[in-house]
Amino acid sequence: MKQAKLHMIGNAHIDPVWLWKWQEGFQEVKATFRSVLDRMNEYDDFIFTGSSAAFYAFVEENDPEMFAEIRRRVQEGRWVIVGGWWIQPDCNIPGGESFVRQGLYGQRYFRSRFGVIARTGFNPDSFGHAGSLPQILKKSGMDYYTFMRPGPHEKGLPGRLFWWESDDGSRVLAFRIPFEYLTWSGDIEKHVRKCEGEAKEPFNEIMCFYGVGNHGGGPTKANLDSIRRMNGEADFPELAMSSPDRFFAAQLERGLPIPVVHDDLQHHASGCYAAHSGIKRWNRKAENLLITAEKFSALAQRLTGQPYPTDMERAWRAVLFNQFHDILAGTSLEEAYEDARDLYGEAMAIGARALNHAIQSVAWRVKIDHVEGSKPVVVFNPHAWPAKLLVEMETGGLKEEHVLLDDQGNQVPFQFVRSHATVTGWRRRVSFVADLPALGYRTYRFVLREEPGMPFPEVSATDTVLENGRFRLEIDPETGYIKHLYDKKADFAVITGGGARPAVIHDPSDTWSHGVLKFDDEVGSFTATRVRLIERGPVKATIRVESAWGSSTVIQDFSLYRELERIDVAVTVDWREQHKVLKLRFPTNLHFPKATYEIPYGHIERPTDGEEEPGQSWLDLSGVVRGTDGIYGLSLLNDGKYSFSVAGKELSLTVLRSPIYAHHDPYVPTPDGVYTYMDQGVQRFTYSLLPHEGGWEEAGTVRRAAELNQPAVALLETYHDGPLPPAMSFLSVDAPNVIVSVVKKAEEGDDLIVRAYETDRVATSATIRIPLLGREIEARFGPCEIKTFRVPTDPAEPVVETNLLEWTEE
Repeated sequence: MKQAKLHMIGNAHIDPVWLWKWQEGFQEVKATFRSVLDRMNEYDDFIFTGSSAAFYAFVEENDPEMFAEIRRRVQEGRWVIVGGWWIQPDCNIPGGESFVRQGLYGQRYFRSRFGVIARTGFNPDSFGHAGSLPQILKKSGMDYYTFMRPGPHEKGLPGRLFWWESDDGSRVLAFRIPFEYLTWSGDIEKHVRKCEGEAKEPFNEIMCFYGVGNHGGGPTKANLDSIRRMNGEADFPELAMSSPDRFFAAQLERGLPIPVVHDDLQHHASGCYAAHSGIKRWNRKAENLLITAEKFSALAQRLTGQPYPTDMERAWRAVLFNQFHDILAGTSLEEAYEDARDLYGEAMAIGARALNHAIQSVAWRVKIDHVEGSKPVVVFNPHAWPAKLLVEMETGGLKEEHVLLDDQGNQVPFQFVRSHATVTGWRRRVSFVADLPALGYRTYRFVLREEPGMPFPEVSATDTVLENGRFRLEIDPETGYIKHLYDKKADFAVITGGGARPAVIHDPSDTWSHGVLKFDDEVGSFTATRVRLIERGPVKATIRVESAWGSSTVIQDFSLYRELERIDVAVTVDWREQHKVLKLRFPTNLHFPKATYEIPYGHIERPTDGEEEPGQSWLDLSGVVRGTDGIYGLSLLNDGKYSFSVAGKELSLTVLRSPIYAHHDPYVPTPDGVYTYMDQGVQRFTYSLLPHEGGWEEAGTVRRAAELNQPAVALLETYHDGPLPPAMSFLSVDAPNVIVSVVKKAEEGDDLIVRAYETDRVATSATIRIPLLGREIEARFGPCEIKTFRVPTDPAEPVVETNLLEWTEE
């Protein structure tokens, strides 16, 4: 038996929030770390493995003396830092840049406090793992990855040890923990016996995790005494006090035939991706606001001297903490979400202030001539490509005689829409489409004219039909569903009935939906109570569909634009149901369909088998048009949902679930019990339908989804002199399949950091132009590759590529 070896990994899985609030988790971190230090004083061979930079920050701020003890143990090599991330997040929901920031702030914290960085990614309890993570891990200084979920009953793998590979070719050596990442407080012989059965030639070394967890605790005296006892008995394998780093390094030295897995790691707890709509929407909004604020703050610093905000890391840390897998997944107790709301609020307040300072600073320096009775508006584009972006804003004093002019004096169509202020006619809301330069701004002006302006044709509309030059959308007045969505250019009916149907599904499962792969027990559909045209003009026309089921209502406002080739749908749900799922279903006329989902800084194709899948801001279903053999598709974009399914030719957006808060199997709720159910009340979100010829790549789906989630920023201005022209582009990229996702100040010094990634899984050469700095970055991107560049403030110094930690060597 001694031919087998178990690397004993002493750890303490700590949920800082779950069935308790963060304050209790804070205390448990301190208690656990104190216990670990005490055990080290008692057992000379004991090694502890610990992750999550946030936990160390708790201790540093609250018990500096204990923090100093931990630092000594790290230097000694007995306290091993793993994880490299700020927290153990959900590994599907956060955006790609959030995973980068987990490593950026986590690894930099570890190096600054302990002189080391983590080499092992560490997410034992996260519920699934996006297939794009190996690249992010590798470029954040980590070569290895440890996880437990999904288990063997949920995802078949060629072994517990394997190379996990992402689309760009990056690999990390991964290990799936057998059985449990924790143990009880007493003798652990039964756990060791289970694990030893997993150690089979030639993979006769595995990791065996021990230590009290979830609510913390760590290895106990009884745990450690039992390991010593078993090591002295002949019928046990070798039990070596070890760490994940030591285990992985040892396996690489053995030259084992390690298999390769090129896939994401799903499915566990499929229901958590639709649980608690609030936390999902807050997360999406905060991520995009901070990214937008960083772009304009970094550019304003160079353009106007506006100081770069000093609290952006604080804002990101708040977002990253809330991405903990039991918070962002919606599986914590109800009051924990009040804390999460407040923490997201802090992050968004920081981001909003930073963005306001930046755009105000730039707009104030734009030369705007005085024209009596005019209202200037400076509109900013946060994207590195020229874009036509919808602008809706409140303003005062506009009259029917006003016209809208761009910076060249050309008249631009606009229309009045319903104001969000219920007052007299002085305060009005306007809607127009701004044609904006790449990552820059354009100045518009409302001008009062005695003579009527140029007439623009209105979008063709009735109470049930919307039509522009590209699409004809018809709503069934009896049901409220899309009766017909026709692409006039392609001569193809994308949907011929039942589109945007709000379907109600019975769902008795717990908060996680343990063991559930599909939500398909449909018990009814919302049907229309009123269908009517609520606005029409030269910019857009909107049909409002009000529908009801049970005690709940859904309002869908379908908007079609004169200039934009998509349909936006603003949704308001008032939900009063329990143990139900709400889906919006979209049956298509596509044959041989292929479903593609956005994942963090990438995408993945999945079967159209009806299973619930995590995704991000877009899902695409593309297939063949029968009779022509042409390729056609429908992209579904959204601004705050993460759960989808595709069954054959029908794609569905999962709007919400209403389980009991923090209900975990095997507990069975009693019929007369008093419980609090999720997602009760009003929520709002927007989705867009993007029908397209060809694949999603040709349709620019990634860009269109980014435009929905990072909208134009409009600022009312006044007349003033200034050195800046009426329109300006700060940065652009020439390849349509390369997205510049980040422009920010470097973490060290005043250099500029520019991050970009390839979207279509195609090797590409691209040029990123920064006319503001007189710089051009020529780069070759591999398929789905993420690249980070440091642009020095000194124009004599060359641009250099760095890793995601902003280090050129690590």
